[in-house]
Amino acid sequence: MSNITSEMFLETRDGRRIRLNTPEEEAAIQRGIDADPDTHEWTEEEFARARPAHEVLLTLRNRGGRPRSAAPKIQTAIRFDPDVLEGLRALGKGWQTQANDALREWLKTRAFTSSS
Repeated sequence: MSNITSEMFLETRDGRRIRLNTPEEEAAIQRGIDADPDTHEWTEEEFARARPAHEVLLTLRNRGGRPRSAAPKIQTAIRFDPDVLEGLRALGKGWQTQANDALREWLKTRAFTSSS
């Protein structure tokens, strides 16, 4: 927002005009703040102690939802022939998990070790 074009409006860079509160409206808002027992104007010390939300809310991250897996799956890209992909998707909901399980069983029939 750039320049104030009059006492009553603020003009934005794209030309929109935003009506500003009159002094009487500002006084009424301030009276409401002063009368509210659950709020007050912050002091300089309170502003100095304030921290950005991302610092304060770190403890709330990753709460809820699915628990983290001990062995999370790895996203990769694999190319299938169209008919194979169509057949897998035709299995319905959970087709990727079913394909993962089928590949795991297939690997058991091969000479596979996790170190190779």
